Amino acid sequence: MKTYSKLMILALTLLFVNACKDGFIDDISKVDPGADESAPQITVNFPPEGYELQTNAAIATMTIDFEVRDDIEIKSVALKVDGTEISSYAEFKDYRVFLEKYTYDNVTTGSHVLTIEATDLEGQTSTLDVNFAKSPPYVPLYDGEIFYMPFNNEYREMNSLELASSFGLPGFTGGIQGGTAYQGAADSYLTFPVSALEGATEVSASFWLKIDNSMDRAGILVVTPPSDTNNDRTKGFRFFREASGDMQRFKLNAGNGTADSWFDGGSAADVTPNTGEWTHFAFTLSGTEGVVYINGEVVKQGAFSGVDWTDCEEISIMSGEPNWTGWSHYSDGSAMDELRLFNKALTQAEIQTIMLKEKATFYMDFNGDYKELLTGVEATVVGSPSFDYGSGVDGDAYVGATSSYLTFSTDDIAVQGSEFSASFWMNINATPDRAGILTMGPEDTANPDAQNDRTSGFRFFREASGGMQRFKLNAGNGTADSWFDGGSAADVDPATGNWVHFAFAISTTEAKVYIDGVEVKQGDFTGIDWTGCNILSIMSGAPRFTGWGHNSDESMMDELYLFDKALSAEEVALMRADGL
Repeated sequence: MKTYSKLMILALTLLFVNACKDGFIDDISKVDPGADESAPQITVNFPPEGYELQTNAAIATMTIDFEVRDDIEIKSVALKVDGTEISSYAEFKDYRVFLEKYTYDNVTTGSHVLTIEATDLEGQTSTLDVNFAKSPPYVPLYDGEIFYMPFNNEYREMNSLELASSFGLPGFTGGIQGGTAYQGAADSYLTFPVSALEGATEVSASFWLKIDNSMDRAGILVVTPPSDTNNDRTKGFRFFREASGDMQRFKLNAGNGTADSWFDGGSAADVTPNTGEWTHFAFTLSGTEGVVYINGEVVKQGAFSGVDWTDCEEISIMSGEPNWTGWSHYSDGSAMDELRLFNKALTQAEIQTIMLKEKATFYMDFNGDYKELLTGVEATVVGSPSFDYGSGVDGDAYVGATSSYLTFSTDDIAVQGSEFSASFWMNINATPDRAGILTMGPEDTANPDAQNDRTSGFRFFREASGGMQRFKLNAGNGTADSWFDGGSAADVDPATGNWVHFAFAISTTEAKVYIDGVEVKQGDFTGIDWTGCNILSIMSGAPRFTGWGHNSDESMMDELYLFDKALSAEEVALMRADGL
């Protein structure tokens, strides 16, 4: 057998050699790859265009996943962030295809541009840019806030940046501030580990609901231990609703470890469902009492000896499930927005301030960027303003500079309505001696170099008055303008170095100006007209109100809020008190 195999191999070898000699098989020869007709092709798999990295780390890490392909041969590839090279490549295992995942560990807060440059052997170069950003570390807006879910297209808790567990098919709907909100559905809810509440001797909750009573009773916010009956009320808390005639009645139950207490406001806690309106709810539990609030007003208050968390494992959101269904308080088909939990018992004033701020249509905190936080839109920056880090009313602050200011297109922000208000803080610098602060006016086509059309929109500005700075408001109703000049009552000393609170409110009948919570001017007004007002300017009159030299302001600004309602004196006082 072995001899036979050897003979067969020898015969096959001789046949192959003779075939080559006789020309049946061609000699191996080099193939011309052809002309290099195109530059390299670049594909970025991650990050996608416009990606925003969310992390509470000051410096973050991101994996850049990309590929380069060329029809002949890749010569070099360079990776850059904001124009600075972070990596380069000149050797490739496959000369036509390069696949790479690069870990970039220096992602700082703000907007960035990732650039990939690829060159082939003929010197043809391709460049691809991808815009991405890192959001600032989330900083709780309120004292004692330990849990916050804004429901902005995801079920993420912002303090931990962890995602809730989702059950069923919840979704999203329009939110109270123009973004998105949680939309409930049958057999649908969220859960989150109760670790955020561990050790808390006091607890408060604040949130908005757009009430749908298709389920005539439902759990809304529940922290309760599991039990055979699914109705252990001796620990944790249960906030829920039940039908009461045509109304929905909201109730709180809480356990101190041995027994439960009820906070049922009766008809005072009834809310009409299916109105399409948002209603604010809050409750607090301390070591002495429990309180339930609806739209900032107390609907029930009673004695309580303190909540017990024993065996409580999770927070259920928009259902009593999985641990509290003994009385059929299942999922809620309502919408929820702006859910916050606190490790303290909020006061009524704190609850009303949270409500008010969550009704704002525009908010800038100037904490290291020029972003409007409700829309995520970045301001257009003119000149070179800067930040005073850590010296603002809350965090950082805007610092003005010569010929410097911010603008927003009104296509990007929803701030124009039949009523309008602004609230903000300033640390005043009297150089220059006059300046625009907030301006939304029409273009003055007749005076392009000295813009001063005051027939619509508004202009809030300051001017020297002796050694003081006097603050004034001007507003247009579509045909003429009205002045709200408080004279000496509106004078502020610019040399103190102190933060001063400013607010103004415009309704369909009047306008008011406030300084440090005090009304300094009130006057009749027939209502604001927005014709031609497509730019909001911040910290300058430019580009629409420069005819009298009200250009950029070199003062500092912080905590800018705009509203599509006329703030009351009480609401202005809340806004001011929150920054003290």
